[in-house]
Amino acid sequence: MKIAFYAPLKSPDSPVPSGDRLIGRMLRSALAAGGHSIEVVSTFRSFDRTGDARRQLRLARVAGWHADRIARRLRRQRPDLWFTYHLYHKAPDWIGPRVTHDIGIPYCIAEASLSASQETGRWAGGHSAARAALAHADLLINLNPKDAPGTLPHLKRTGRSITLRPFIDGVIFREAHLNREQHRFEIAYNHGLDATVPWLLAVGMMRPGDKCQSYELLANALAQLLDRPWRLIIIGDGAARPEIEAAMSSLVGRAHFAGLRDMTSVAAYLAASDLFVWPAINEALGMVFIEAAASGLPVVAADRPGIASIVDHGGTGILVAEHDADQFAQAVSRLLDDHELRNRMGNAALTKARAHHDITTQGPLLCRALEALVT
Repeated sequence: MKIAFYAPLKSPDSPVPSGDRLIGRMLRSALAAGGHSIEVVSTFRSFDRTGDARRQLRLARVAGWHADRIARRLRRQRPDLWFTYHLYHKAPDWIGPRVTHDIGIPYCIAEASLSASQETGRWAGGHSAARAALAHADLLINLNPKDAPGTLPHLKRTGRSITLRPFIDGVIFREAHLNREQHRFEIAYNHGLDATVPWLLAVGMMRPGDKCQSYELLANALAQLLDRPWRLIIIGDGAARPEIEAAMSSLVGRAHFAGLRDMTSVAAYLAASDLFVWPAINEALGMVFIEAAASGLPVVAADRPGIASIVDHGGTGILVAEHDADQFAQAVSRLLDDHELRNRMGNAALTKARAHHDITTQGPLLCRALEALVT
């Protein structure tokens, strides 16, 4: 099939790393691995951060211009279907429904969310557009279980829905896991770390808002555990780094900043570590939890619906109440004190990631669902 691909929140080719970009890339890779031809037909970003009604109107007008231009081109090279990844009230799809109506091809959405509380709020325009897109969709693919109740009632009467687990290409992480000792030796040398004590790893961009709050909670939790031997490695960078470094200063030399890293390097750090710790405040899914699992790492994180669909509480990690630094500290303490539990959870995580969150298992399900639209 020839597939027109569009991500209104962030193009998969964006230079800015994020979980959202990773999911978009994984979906595109899975479709390509299934033998399909994928074209990113627009990089137009419909995101409105502040809830400005006038901005939403302007975005809708510009999107309409893009849609007309894309439709004219695609009439000459008609794709088999249109695939939109991730729409919601802050980043609706004003382009896909219009183009697919004009040229007569199926319209598919992967990961949509719709909250009734936004219907009359500052993002009312975006909410209306997201709802209209759902009403036009022939197929809805849910990646986060919490989204289904809000989206399914608005799906086109003849539209279908499926649930797909978020996934990664786990090869690089499994290979790094097999070379754990070498990676640990090299990282210990490069950072001057004691390789005989447990290493905690956190990975997250350093942005104001939720990411910064996650780092601050992590610092507050780990400050309660200074009587135990451990080291924290942090991968990430961004505008909020000074604030995050200040928060981590309470850890008296225990926190080591590794900066931004490419995927190969991240895999090496995951393989070398003993426990993945990330509060994930207000995060919908958290693809990094799949990467940790694929590296054989147990996790401590917030008990949010999307994260709970990846991390099995008590099985592959420990989930705690969101915003609760004391519970987070207790969970980390439990895993620091129990080496066997860490190993058991890590092995279970590795098995689950391979079986349920890998491109080799979820990719074919995605391809079959789309192929059914054009047969």
